[in-house]
Amino acid sequence: MTTTIVLNPQLLSLLLTTTFFHLFSSIAAIGINYGMVADNLRTPADVANFIITKTIFDSVKIFDTNPTVLQAFANTNITMTVTIPNGEIPNLSNGGVAAAWVNTNIRPFHPQTKIKYISVGNEVLLLNDPAHISGLVPAMRALTDALRGAGPQFQDIKVTTAHALNMFEGVTVPSLARFRVDHAKTFFEPLLLYLRETKSPFMINPYPYFELNVMQNNVDFAVFRKTRGVFDRNSRKMYSNAFDVLLDKTYSAMLAVGFGDVDIVIGETGWPSLGDAGNAAATIDNAASYNGHLIRKIVSGIGTPLMPNRKFDASIFALFNENQKPGPLAEKNWGLFQPDFTPVYVSGALRDGPPPNLSNPDFTVVPRVPRGRGKGRGRVPNPVPIQTAPAVTNVKKFCVPKPGVPDDKLQRNLDLACSQGADCGPIQPGAACAGPATVSSRAKYAMNSFFRIKGVDSACDFTGTGQIITVDPSYGNCHYP
Repeated sequence: MTTTIVLNPQLLSLLLTTTFFHLFSSIAAIGINYGMVADNLRTPADVANFIITKTIFDSVKIFDTNPTVLQAFANTNITMTVTIPNGEIPNLSNGGVAAAWVNTNIRPFHPQTKIKYISVGNEVLLLNDPAHISGLVPAMRALTDALRGAGPQFQDIKVTTAHALNMFEGVTVPSLARFRVDHAKTFFEPLLLYLRETKSPFMINPYPYFELNVMQNNVDFAVFRKTRGVFDRNSRKMYSNAFDVLLDKTYSAMLAVGFGDVDIVIGETGWPSLGDAGNAAATIDNAASYNGHLIRKIVSGIGTPLMPNRKFDASIFALFNENQKPGPLAEKNWGLFQPDFTPVYVSGALRDGPPPNLSNPDFTVVPRVPRGRGKGRGRVPNPVPIQTAPAVTNVKKFCVPKPGVPDDKLQRNLDLACSQGADCGPIQPGAACAGPATVSSRAKYAMNSFFRIKGVDSACDFTGTGQIITVDPSYGNCHYP
């Protein structure tokens, strides 16, 4: 007698998802960012043991070269990425300084601790210090020479640097993305040439959370939920999620300057699980959806529409919630785990933990309705085309903060703009734009001045807190340039 077993579709999906995550738990090419801006974390030895025995992570990225952390991961199979602070970049172009840095921070630990990448600085274009930008590639070359001089056991360490995604011109079409014109020739081409020569990867920090303003706040698209998708008319590719859009923008920009063969790695990406009142995006449900789908996507190796079947090293931000991080509440809540190793939510990161509840495990879009059909109730709209906005001529642009940006971020914008060439004289006490004496008013003027001096739309990014308007914000005797 033959017995036929029919599985409930929901149960089948759960079984497949569970099998998928446990299958890849020992081979997942995915890592974690281990930040330590907190006063309640376990010891690095405890953290290392937790990562090794309880999670699927096979690599760890840290934001310094903490010797206690590096020692904790000695004689394990975990690979490490270490970071050099931006302020050290200018001096490292000196060969002697670079050699001394390697002797102090790398030689005592590697190869017992498997250091895979050295990230020289972090998001230097975003912070926009000219000395850091001009000194970056010389420092990277000097460090590579220092590693070579240190001995053959250091030749497998790759030197790179992590980039925020303020590096593109203001185009949203993935296949037409290009590096900023003010840095394409002078910065990106020399950097990519170095990376090609040394077989090192181009490291990016793609955060759909910080790109919501350019995707009409489509949170579902950003966190991998099933939507009608967006369509790139130039490449004829359909996008089911924002992560693929950001990776393909990077690839297209690299390809346009002749370096599409350089590998791409993801240094940071993630989603906060809690935010201040009014922050509807930072929720546990959204964080669980983003990071759960992200893990599945990375370990599956399916790639992106423009890079099919391409595998990426990726590190989620972050391992823990960090209670001493400055800024809004969301900044303290990027972690997959609490400091006592309790999961904040189910992400799929635990080796023997429950699988995440994925609403779109196959990364598909809502089916397109053929033309002439589906009219009336229940009709599913067609995908939204991604396209650049029509060119606007003879209209003056102004850069101002987005609504709701907290004062601490506005203060950072103010400090950055005034230190990088903005004319901040008019907001000094007694000057025409000194009042009202609020951080918001002063930052608005400084951001616009910085934007006008730089002359490119990308200069209004300010870590996703700036927006371009065409309504003149001048008032009284205060005239915006």
